[in-house]
Amino acid sequence: MSEFAMVVVSADTEAKGKEFGDLSISLSRNYQTALTNAGLMPLIIPATKSERMIAEMVKRSDGVVLTGGDDIEPSLYGNGLAASIRRTVEVTPDGGERDFRELVIIKETFRHRKPLLAICRGHQIVNVALGGTLLADLSTQVPGALDHRRLDKRDEPVHEVQLTPGSLLAKITGRKTLRVNSTHHQAVGKLASPLQTGASSSDGIVESTELKPEAAELLPFFLTVQFHPERLADRFAEHRSIFRAFATACTTHYKYQL
Repeated sequence: MSEFAMVVVSADTEAKGKEFGDLSISLSRNYQTALTNAGLMPLIIPATKSERMIAEMVKRSDGVVLTGGDDIEPSLYGNGLAASIRRTVEVTPDGGERDFRELVIIKETFRHRKPLLAICRGHQIVNVALGGTLLADLSTQVPGALDHRRLDKRDEPVHEVQLTPGSLLAKITGRKTLRVNSTHHQAVGKLASPLQTGASSSDGIVESTELKPEAAELLPFFLTVQFHPERLADRFAEHRSIFRAFATACTTHYKYQL
Protein backbone atom coordinates (compact mmCIF):
# COMPACT_ATOMS: atom_id res chain seq x y z
CA MET A 1 0.00 0.00 0.00
CA SER A 2 1.26 3.48 -0.89
CA GLU A 3 2.48 5.68 1.96
CA PHE A 4 0.79 8.64 0.27
CA ALA A 5 -2.93 9.40 0.32
CA MET A 6 -4.12 10.12 -3.22
CA VAL A 7 -6.35 13.14 -3.80
CA VAL A 8 -8.09 14.04 -7.04
CA VAL A 9 -7.80 17.69 -8.06
CA SER A 10 -9.92 19.70 -10.47
CA ALA A 11 -8.06 21.76 -13.06
CA ASP A 12 -8.76 24.99 -14.89
CA THR A 13 -9.52 25.20 -18.62
CA GLU A 14 -7.43 27.38 -20.91
CA ALA A 15 -8.44 28.55 -24.36
CA LYS A 16 -5.11 27.58 -25.92
CA GLY A 17 -2.30 25.34 -24.83
CA LYS A 18 1.38 26.13 -25.36
CA GLU A 19 2.10 23.29 -27.78
CA PHE A 20 -1.11 23.27 -29.79
CA GLY A 21 -4.01 25.64 -30.34
CA ASP A 22 -6.66 23.52 -28.66
CA LEU A 23 -8.33 23.72 -25.25
CA SER A 24 -6.04 22.66 -22.44
CA ILE A 25 -6.30 21.99 -18.73
CA SER A 26 -3.91 23.69 -16.33
CA LEU A 27 -3.10 23.61 -12.64
CA SER A 28 -0.84 26.04 -10.83
CA ARG A 29 2.22 24.37 -9.38
CA ASN A 30 1.37 26.04 -6.06
CA TYR A 31 -1.51 23.59 -5.52
CA GLN A 32 0.73 20.64 -6.26
CA THR A 33 3.49 21.92 -3.97
CA ALA A 34 1.13 22.61 -1.06
CA LEU A 35 -0.47 19.17 -1.38
CA THR A 36 2.75 17.19 -1.80
CA ASN A 37 4.37 19.08 1.08
CA ALA A 38 1.43 17.94 3.22
CA GLY A 39 2.17 14.34 2.25
CA LEU A 40 -0.54 13.96 -0.39
CA MET A 41 -0.30 12.60 -3.93
CA PRO A 42 -2.38 14.80 -6.29
CA LEU A 43 -3.98 13.34 -9.40
CA ILE A 44 -5.50 15.81 -11.86
CA ILE A 45 -8.96 14.96 -13.14
CA PRO A 46 -8.90 14.99 -16.96
CA ALA A 47 -11.17 17.11 -19.15
CA THR A 48 -13.82 14.45 -19.45
CA LYS A 49 -17.61 14.57 -19.58
CA SER A 50 -17.89 10.92 -18.52
CA GLU A 51 -19.82 10.80 -15.25
CA ARG A 52 -18.76 7.17 -14.82
CA MET A 53 -15.07 8.05 -15.07
CA ILE A 54 -15.39 10.99 -12.68
CA ALA A 55 -17.33 8.85 -10.22
CA GLU A 56 -14.69 6.13 -10.36
CA MET A 57 -11.85 8.58 -9.79
CA VAL A 58 -13.58 10.06 -6.75
CA LYS A 59 -14.37 6.56 -5.44
CA ARG A 60 -10.73 5.49 -5.67
CA SER A 61 -9.40 8.68 -4.10
CA ASP A 62 -8.69 9.52 -0.46
CA GLY A 63 -9.89 13.09 -0.88
CA VAL A 64 -11.00 15.80 -3.30
CA VAL A 65 -9.68 19.30 -4.03
CA LEU A 66 -11.58 21.91 -6.06
CA THR A 67 -9.42 24.75 -7.31
CA GLY A 68 -9.69 28.34 -8.56
CA GLY A 69 -10.35 29.67 -12.04
CA ASP A 70 -12.86 31.57 -14.15
CA ASP A 71 -16.40 32.55 -13.20
CA ILE A 72 -19.29 30.10 -12.94
CA GLU A 73 -22.07 30.14 -15.53
CA PRO A 74 -24.89 32.32 -14.09
CA SER A 75 -27.66 30.02 -15.30
CA LEU A 76 -26.54 27.55 -12.60
CA TYR A 77 -27.31 29.85 -9.69
CA GLY A 78 -29.94 32.31 -10.82
CA ASN A 79 -31.43 33.84 -13.93
CA GLY A 80 -32.62 37.40 -14.31
CA LEU A 81 -29.24 39.11 -13.92
CA ALA A 82 -29.09 42.58 -15.39
CA ALA A 83 -27.34 42.63 -18.75
CA SER A 84 -24.72 45.01 -17.36
CA ILE A 85 -23.80 42.46 -14.68
CA ARG A 86 -24.02 39.47 -17.02
CA ARG A 87 -21.45 41.11 -19.30
CA THR A 88 -18.87 41.12 -16.50
CA VAL A 89 -18.97 37.33 -16.11
CA GLU A 90 -15.96 35.53 -17.61
CA VAL A 91 -16.83 31.85 -17.86
CA THR A 92 -14.49 29.04 -18.88
CA PRO A 93 -13.94 28.70 -22.65
CA ASP A 94 -15.09 25.07 -22.71
CA GLY A 95 -18.82 25.67 -23.03
CA GLY A 96 -19.58 24.84 -19.41
CA GLU A 97 -17.73 21.51 -19.30
CA ARG A 98 -15.77 22.48 -16.20
CA ASP A 99 -18.95 23.50 -14.39
CA PHE A 100 -20.56 20.19 -15.33
CA ARG A 101 -17.50 18.18 -14.31
CA GLU A 102 -17.19 19.86 -10.92
CA LEU A 103 -20.89 19.47 -10.14
CA VAL A 104 -20.46 15.73 -10.77
CA ILE A 105 -17.31 15.70 -8.62
CA ILE A 106 -19.20 17.31 -5.73
CA LYS A 107 -22.12 14.89 -6.05
CA GLU A 108 -19.76 11.91 -6.02
CA THR A 109 -17.71 13.34 -3.15
CA PHE A 110 -20.81 13.33 -0.97
CA ARG A 111 -21.94 9.94 -2.27
CA HIS A 112 -18.61 8.33 -1.39
CA ARG A 113 -18.05 10.49 1.71
CA LYS A 114 -14.61 11.78 0.81
CA PRO A 115 -12.78 14.67 2.54
CA LEU A 116 -13.27 17.88 0.55
CA LEU A 117 -11.17 21.04 0.34
CA ALA A 118 -12.49 23.74 -2.01
CA ILE A 119 -10.56 26.89 -2.90
CA CYS A 120 -11.79 30.17 -4.44
CA ARG A 121 -13.90 29.07 -7.45
CA GLY A 122 -14.25 25.73 -5.69
CA HIS A 123 -15.68 27.53 -2.63
CA GLN A 124 -18.25 29.16 -4.90
CA ILE A 125 -19.32 26.14 -6.94
CA VAL A 126 -19.79 24.01 -3.83
CA ASN A 127 -22.27 26.60 -2.59
CA VAL A 128 -24.05 26.50 -5.95
CA ALA A 129 -24.09 22.69 -6.02
CA LEU A 130 -25.74 22.59 -2.58
CA GLY A 131 -28.44 25.10 -3.51
CA GLY A 132 -26.88 28.49 -2.79
CA THR A 133 -26.34 31.49 -5.06
CA LEU A 134 -23.50 33.79 -6.05
CA LEU A 135 -22.86 37.46 -6.37
CA ALA A 136 -22.08 37.55 -10.09
CA ASP A 137 -20.16 40.84 -9.92
CA LEU A 138 -19.13 41.54 -6.36
CA SER A 139 -18.01 45.13 -6.81
CA THR A 140 -21.34 46.13 -8.41
CA GLN A 141 -23.65 44.15 -6.18
CA VAL A 142 -21.96 45.07 -2.90
CA PRO A 143 -21.45 48.86 -2.88
CA GLY A 144 -18.53 49.85 -0.71
CA ALA A 145 -17.00 46.36 -0.75
CA LEU A 146 -13.29 45.85 -0.29
CA ASP A 147 -11.21 45.38 -3.43
CA HIS A 148 -11.33 41.59 -3.62
CA ARG A 149 -9.66 41.37 -7.02
CA ARG A 150 -6.07 42.20 -6.12
CA LEU A 151 -4.47 40.54 -9.12
CA ASP A 152 -1.38 42.67 -8.54
CA LYS A 153 -0.71 40.84 -5.25
CA ARG A 154 -1.83 37.27 -5.89
CA ASP A 155 0.78 35.86 -3.52
CA GLU A 156 0.46 38.42 -0.72
CA PRO A 157 -2.04 38.94 2.11
CA VAL A 158 -4.11 42.04 1.30
CA HIS A 159 -6.95 42.07 3.83
CA GLU A 160 -8.08 40.46 7.06
CA VAL A 161 -10.93 38.02 7.64
CA GLN A 162 -12.70 37.36 10.91
CA LEU A 163 -12.95 33.68 11.83
CA THR A 164 -16.21 32.50 13.36
CA PRO A 165 -15.46 31.42 16.96
CA GLY A 166 -15.39 27.64 17.15
CA SER A 167 -15.33 27.22 13.37
CA LEU A 168 -13.23 24.54 11.73
CA LEU A 169 -10.94 27.15 10.18
CA ALA A 170 -10.45 28.83 13.57
CA LYS A 171 -9.57 25.49 15.16
CA ILE A 172 -7.22 24.49 12.36
CA THR A 173 -5.29 27.76 12.33
CA GLY A 174 -5.58 28.54 16.04
CA ARG A 175 -6.47 32.13 15.19
CA LYS A 176 -9.32 34.62 15.53
CA THR A 177 -8.38 36.50 12.36
CA LEU A 178 -6.47 35.61 9.25
CA ARG A 179 -4.64 37.72 6.69
CA VAL A 180 -5.52 36.49 3.20
CA ASN A 181 -4.88 37.16 -0.47
CA SER A 182 -7.83 37.99 -2.70
CA THR A 183 -8.24 37.59 -6.48
CA HIS A 184 -11.92 36.84 -7.04
CA HIS A 185 -14.61 38.54 -9.12
CA GLN A 186 -17.61 36.61 -7.79
CA ALA A 187 -18.54 35.63 -4.24
CA VAL A 188 -21.01 33.55 -2.27
CA GLY A 189 -24.46 35.19 -2.16
CA LYS A 190 -27.22 33.21 -0.45
CA LEU A 191 -25.59 30.46 1.58
CA ALA A 192 -26.68 26.90 0.80
CA SER A 193 -28.84 25.43 3.58
CA PRO A 194 -26.35 22.71 4.73
CA LEU A 195 -23.60 25.30 5.20
CA GLN A 196 -22.57 27.88 7.76
CA THR A 197 -20.04 30.68 7.61
CA GLY A 198 -16.58 29.92 8.95
CA ALA A 199 -15.04 33.29 8.15
CA SER A 200 -16.05 36.63 6.65
CA SER A 201 -14.41 39.89 5.64
CA SER A 202 -15.32 43.29 7.06
CA ASP A 203 -17.71 43.96 4.16
CA GLY A 204 -19.69 40.81 4.90
CA ILE A 205 -18.32 38.59 2.13
CA VAL A 206 -18.29 34.90 3.08
CA GLU A 207 -14.64 33.83 3.12
CA SER A 208 -15.06 30.26 4.36
CA THR A 209 -17.81 27.70 4.84
CA GLU A 210 -18.25 24.43 6.67
CA LEU A 211 -21.10 22.01 7.20
CA LYS A 212 -23.66 22.83 9.90
CA PRO A 213 -23.51 20.51 12.94
CA GLU A 214 -26.62 18.62 11.78
CA ALA A 215 -24.96 17.98 8.39
CA ALA A 216 -21.41 17.40 9.65
CA GLU A 217 -21.64 13.63 9.35
CA LEU A 218 -22.12 13.87 5.59
CA LEU A 219 -18.35 14.13 5.04
CA PRO A 220 -15.32 13.31 7.22
CA PHE A 221 -13.84 16.73 6.37
CA PHE A 222 -15.38 19.73 4.62
CA LEU A 223 -13.79 23.16 4.27
CA THR A 224 -14.15 25.84 1.62
CA VAL A 225 -12.16 29.08 1.46
CA GLN A 226 -12.51 32.06 -0.85
CA PHE A 227 -8.80 32.92 -0.71
CA HIS A 228 -5.78 30.98 -2.02
CA PRO A 229 -3.85 29.33 0.83
CA GLU A 230 -1.72 27.38 -1.66
CA ARG A 231 -0.07 30.68 -2.64
CA LEU A 232 0.75 31.51 0.99
CA ALA A 233 1.54 28.10 2.52
CA ASP A 234 5.27 28.36 1.83
CA ARG A 235 5.57 31.42 4.12
CA PHE A 236 2.66 31.33 6.54
CA ALA A 237 2.13 28.43 8.96
CA GLU A 238 -1.57 29.23 9.40
CA HIS A 239 -2.19 28.67 5.69
CA ARG A 240 0.02 25.59 5.65
CA SER A 241 -2.11 24.16 8.47
CA ILE A 242 -5.15 24.04 6.16
CA PHE A 243 -3.43 21.49 3.94
CA ARG A 244 -2.09 19.54 6.90
CA ALA A 245 -5.57 19.23 8.41
CA PHE A 246 -6.97 18.09 5.07
CA ALA A 247 -4.12 15.60 4.70
CA THR A 248 -4.84 14.19 8.16
CA ALA A 249 -8.45 13.52 7.16
CA CYS A 250 -7.39 11.94 3.85
CA THR A 251 -4.75 9.77 5.48
CA THR A 252 -6.78 8.47 8.42
CA HIS A 253 -10.14 8.12 6.63
CA TYR A 254 -11.76 9.15 9.86
CA LYS A 255 -13.53 12.32 10.90
CA TYR A 256 -10.96 15.06 11.42
CA GLN A 257 -10.24 15.49 15.12
CA LEU A 258 -8.55 18.57 16.56
